Amino acid sequence: MPWSVQRVIQPDGEESWTVTDPSYDVVAPVDRFLAHLGAVDRSPGTVRSYAFDLRDFFTFLEQSQVRWRDVQLEDLGRFANWLSLAPAERSGQLRHLTNRAEHCSATTINRKLSAVGSFYQFHQQHGAAFEFMPLTGRRGRSGAWKPLLAHLGGSARPGKELKRRTPARTPRTLNPGQVSAVLDACDHLRDRLLFGLLAGSGMRIGEALGLRHEDIDSAACIVRVRSRRNANNARAKTGDRDIPVQAGLVRIFADYLFDEYGTLDCDYVFVNLWSEPVGRPMTYQAVLDLVSRLRARTGFHFTPHQFRHTYATDLLRRNVPSEVVQKLLGHSSVATTIDTYSHLDIRHVRKALASAGWLPDNPEADGDTFGPNKKGDG
Repeated sequence: MPWSVQRVIQPDGEESWTVTDPSYDVVAPVDRFLAHLGAVDRSPGTVRSYAFDLRDFFTFLEQSQVRWRDVQLEDLGRFANWLSLAPAERSGQLRHLTNRAEHCSATTINRKLSAVGSFYQFHQQHGAAFEFMPLTGRRGRSGAWKPLLAHLGGSARPGKELKRRTPARTPRTLNPGQVSAVLDACDHLRDRLLFGLLAGSGMRIGEALGLRHEDIDSAACIVRVRSRRNANNARAKTGDRDIPVQAGLVRIFADYLFDEYGTLDCDYVFVNLWSEPVGRPMTYQAVLDLVSRLRARTGFHFTPHQFRHTYATDLLRRNVPSEVVQKLLGHSSVATTIDTYSHLDIRHVRKALASAGWLPDNPEADGDTFGPNKKGDG
């Protein structure tokens, strides 16, 4: 039997995950690490992702006949290559395939390597010694532990990261007509408020599902994002922040409370109103079901996170300073905002250069300093 990931419900009702070996025994070092992630309030989704990443790593170690404490740097390189193989190739059933696509993308491989790095960092901090380290204890920009992956050993150059090069990914956004189509396809004020809030504040879906009534300041037109435990497992990924919103969103909120929410006794803004259990906060699954219905009505594919990308892109196109956009989105650094939203097309690049006086508003206008037949041409 293969190594597997198992869902676990904690005594307090919290969801978590663990990894079992082919004998269905819990893999103790992985379990301790995943329990630590839960203890420091990492989201169940994050714990689940780490569980699958470490399941793959321990599957590789078993096939390679390497104990986890004896892993060398070259084993990590082989693990990265193994991840790119199709399942049949990993098990040795197929040895040679030509013109095949990688099974895991470079981005996925990098994420799994980062998970492995965090796993070893945790155990080193708790007294385990590993021959192939040291770790410097320095975190990368994303918060993942990078030093473990810093040397390939042998022929690798010192300081070279064990990391696949990934192409820059352009965030997928929605045009104004698509945003309006989604809002118009909503049958209920609750749903219109939800997607209007995503479009008008750049909030993550988990942050929206965790909203309480006290978080919406109607008088000041401010929505407050707060990090805390929620009954529906919704999480705010980053710290607390306040987001100014348009008055129209506040009016929809007021109409929603009067027409649909009524006398329900619940702290949460977004709750089940027409399906059981009525009055309980909406879950991620409920939103996915709603998105599926709206996709069918609008005739195009979209995700809740695309509203966040659309919001940020629109602000940058309106020349809102990147440090302000960073604060509104809750990014840890302005570099993250700049790196993520560096996809403005050539029209907006030209407009920004024209606004700065570097280019004329009309591309064909005179005044090309570097063109032919100007003074100084020989």
